[in-house]
This record gives sequence, C-alpha cells and structure tokens, in this order.
Amino acid sequence: MTVGKSWFAAFLPGLLFAASSAAAAPSENHPRRVVSMNVCTDQLAMLLADEGQLASVSHMARQREFSVLWQRAGALTVNHGHAEEVYLMRPDLVLAGSYSTRVTVDLLRRLGVRVETFAPTSSLEDIRKDIQTMGRLLGQSPRAAAIVSAFDREVAALRASHGDRKPLAALYYANSYTSGRGTLAAEIVGLAGLDNLASRLGLTGTARLPLESLVMHAPEIIVTGQRYGGDNAQATSVLDHPALTRGGSLPGALVIADHEWICGLPFTIEAARRLGSAARAATDREAR
Repeated sequence: MTVGKSWFAAFLPGLLFAASSAAAAPSENHPRRVVSMNVCTDQLAMLLADEGQLASVSHMARQREFSVLWQRAGALTVNHGHAEEVYLMRPDLVLAGSYSTRVTVDLLRRLGVRVETFAPTSSLEDIRKDIQTMGRLLGQSPRAAAIVSAFDREVAALRASHGDRKPLAALYYANSYTSGRGTLAAEIVGLAGLDNLASRLGLTGTARLPLESLVMHAPEIIVTGQRYGGDNAQATSVLDHPALTRGGSLPGALVIADHEWICGLPFTIEAARRLGSAARAATDREAR
C-alpha cells in the first residue's frame, strides 16, 4: 500500500471531516485571495482554507514527490514564486517559507502586499503551532483546532504502543547525510519507538554520517530517502556499498519518501506509523 493511499484511506478523511465540521463563521476580516509560494504552506493552506479562499499554490504542490496533496493541487492555479506573477494575482495574503523566495517576499512587502512566512519545522510541537498559526491567518481557527486535536490523539496512540526496547535505527540519505538532534525526522524516529543513531552520536541538524561509523554500530533498521536520478546516481551509490548491504539488500531497509516528512504537517504521522511497525518487527526478530 502506498503512503498516499494509506493516508487517504485512514487518517486524512477523518481529519478532514473534523475540520469541515468545525467550519469558521464567515468574517469580513478573513483573507479572500490567498497565494502560497511554498510546498509546506501550500498543504497547510489546502487543509484549512475555505473553498475559493486559496487562489494559488506553488508549482511544487502538484509534484507527488514532495506533496501529499498533489491531486488536490491539480484543481488550483500554480505559481513559480515570481514577484510580478504573484502581485498580478491581487492577493490579500501571501504565504511563504522563511528561507525561500526572499527577493519576492521583500518586493511584495515593498508593494504593500501582506506576506506571512513560516520557518522550517523541527519538532512535533512546531507542527501543532504551524497548524494553529495557519488557522489564525486564514480565519479558520476552529478547523485548525480540530486537526491539532486529531493529530494529538494519533501521537498519543503511537507513544502508548512503544515496547520497552528501542531498536537502533540509522537515517541515511544521499551523499551519506543523516538527521540528528533538532530535526523533525529525528523526532519522528523517536515517536516511533526507535533509537536514532545520529542522535546517539551527538550529531545535530543535517550532518554527514561516515559509512564506517554506520557499519560499526550495526543498526537494525536503515531508513533511506527516495532515489533521484535513477539507481546509478552517484549521490545514492553509497547505499549500494558492499560493506553496507548484506546479502544484496540493506538490513531492515525502509524507504521514507520526501513528501512523508519534508514538511511539518499532520501527514508525518504516517511516517511514524511505518517506522513504528519496523520497530516492532525488529523487536520480534530479536526475540526469536
């Protein structure tokens, strides 16, 4: 079952029902033409906005590699983050990431357009705060509260399912990068009941993890990202190194696609679920 199918078949419909049941009362103070220029704000806005309230999303919102809601984005006008393009859409609110399209953001603000920026998400608490902030900006606080409540229940259920043992897991991406302390990926690994090798080694943020260190610590689960540029891409060739592969495959390998946790969204609970299943499987193997 793919992530998109399992998400929409399980958690998302209930979440959207809760959100729609908590519709905000109409107000003249709500923005009526919202433009989002960031794939993460795209998806938060699509979850919370009224029909017709969201005028445009970034072109990345339609790319299934980066957006869980790529199908929904197909019904919306896309933008490429250019100041002239966005200004001519006559938005009363523009949503952007704090580290992207800075020139566009500065120019739009000089032209008198309201722009609100969101920083990258690095924790589960950040996810809650971003949902609440987006709800406030769009005038959809009741919907945001419903989504946060559903998210909190899922998080609590996952934490309650942990066993006493935490299998060792390594996050290993292209060019030997990993995610250590202070990252959303590391927090999701912890939520799933796994011990993150990078955090154990004291690594913070996105950092290099030498192959020798990875092999020496012998993690039970290796979590990789999706591959780009084909199986022979040089950046991901480290994943095929004979020292890492045992019997032709990665030990306990699990692929988490970028759209599952690249953004701080309630969708990340699906990645935590899959990692939790891997943790239980590793514990069962150890018990045999």
